[in-house]
Amino acid sequence: MNYINIIVAHLPKSSVLYFLPITHDEYHYFGGTVRLRGSSLYLRGISLVFILLAAVVTVIQVVQYSVSRYNYPQDMTIGNVPVGGLDPQTASQRLLQVYSLPIEIHYSDAIIDLDPSLVGFQLDTDSMLAAADLQRTGASFWGGFWDYLWNRRSVITQIPLASSYSEARLRAFLIDDISARYDQPPTPAQPIPGTASFTPGTPGQTIALDRAVALIENALHSPNQRSVVLASQSTAAGRPTLETLQILLKQLIDQSGFDGLVDLYFLDLQTQDKIHFAYQNGQDFSVDPDIAFTAASTIKIPIMVSVIRHFNSQINADIDAQLIDMIARSDNVASDSLMATLDPIRGPLVVTDTMQQLGLNNTFIDMFFAAGSIPLHTPIITPANSRLDINTNPDTYSQTTPSEMGVLLEDIYLCAQTGGGSLVAAFPGQINQSACQQMIQYLQEDKLGALIQGGVPEGTIVAHKHGWDINMNQFSDTGIVYTPGGNYILTIYVYHPMQALWNVVSPLYAELSRAVYNYFNLPTQ
Repeated sequence: MNYINIIVAHLPKSSVLYFLPITHDEYHYFGGTVRLRGSSLYLRGISLVFILLAAVVTVIQVVQYSVSRYNYPQDMTIGNVPVGGLDPQTASQRLLQVYSLPIEIHYSDAIIDLDPSLVGFQLDTDSMLAAADLQRTGASFWGGFWDYLWNRRSVITQIPLASSYSEARLRAFLIDDISARYDQPPTPAQPIPGTASFTPGTPGQTIALDRAVALIENALHSPNQRSVVLASQSTAAGRPTLETLQILLKQLIDQSGFDGLVDLYFLDLQTQDKIHFAYQNGQDFSVDPDIAFTAASTIKIPIMVSVIRHFNSQINADIDAQLIDMIARSDNVASDSLMATLDPIRGPLVVTDTMQQLGLNNTFIDMFFAAGSIPLHTPIITPANSRLDINTNPDTYSQTTPSEMGVLLEDIYLCAQTGGGSLVAAFPGQINQSACQQMIQYLQEDKLGALIQGGVPEGTIVAHKHGWDINMNQFSDTGIVYTPGGNYILTIYVYHPMQALWNVVSPLYAELSRAVYNYFNLPTQ
């Protein structure tokens, strides 16, 4: 009886036995030895069968591996979408299907579906599939086959999403389609007819635009998080428009009973927004060029600037005392003394030259204040006093315009706040920030308590200079007003050909000043 003893140990899975004849009754195979007893012919037949079986199994495994190699590996994702076992065409279709789903937007109790194509969203499938194909076919065939036989998975690099969209189109969608429909814009404060006061505005709720863009962008790039909840933000009730303020100011002039000319210049020192008009009995006059007025005591602001420049911002105690007398008490003797320090003869013209270097060509003084002083350079012709359509009969020897006084105060303010501006640029090394801050202090010493000061709450800082002419045909006040809601410049010059009555003009100034103050400091609900 023939029999075969086969000793086999530690063969790997799916291994094929290869027998190599050594002697009549001994065969070696990969990994061991088989000793056979029996007929040599019979054993050789058995060996051939094993060899054929091994070849068949190998071919089958190669075919199966080739088929699997055509599809993407099981663990692969493209753009965070699983594509394992899919061929390239099917994977492409799946990507398009996933990223074409609408974005569900929740906002203000509404649900809005956003089609990604509406904001120009596009997949770069060609580049993503190319990267995936490189992983699928780029490795060695036989190396991959060996891993396949041993059931070893190679490390798969996940393919990131490649896409584009238009942020501009997304923002337009949020503004035009969502904000326009569902936002509640704030309502600005409104003037109370017949008064210088305002009703409080109402805050609004508006979409948080930048945050909304970021959330929707993330959803466009996500295969499964396709829903977003947009937040709103509270929007404070704003000020009325400048046009509204200007209408209110003219209404206050109309109801004041003053039938003379009012030239008003206002500048928001935060935004540089301005109002400038000349108004009389419902009629507007051009302010280009502005209207010439008697400078009166407001010319003492140019004198102060010229003196500071002359002393290179180094003021001794005597000059300091004279500046205080000139501004706080409107002392003409101190004014003449200060101009004489500039030049005993040409002092007023030095002030005029300083203003011209600042581009303020309508502002000048041509003689000292003291009685009997003689003009130095009369007449001085300016664009403002050359107008033929309107005439305030300004003093031949001392003139200015409301806008130029406002510009000069703005220069002082900017210099005091930042150390820059036109004063420092025009007079480098002669006027500095500390000197400008001191000029603000001098102007605060004018404590009239009426005109512009009459319209602001007690304790409000007003750096200003007021004035009027001898015949009481004209009043003027120009100042910087510091308030919690913002700082501004207000300059008002009024003229009446007969006489500007104090009991009419003073309340008018106060109402105009109060309206501007309230515009910056609106009531809250």
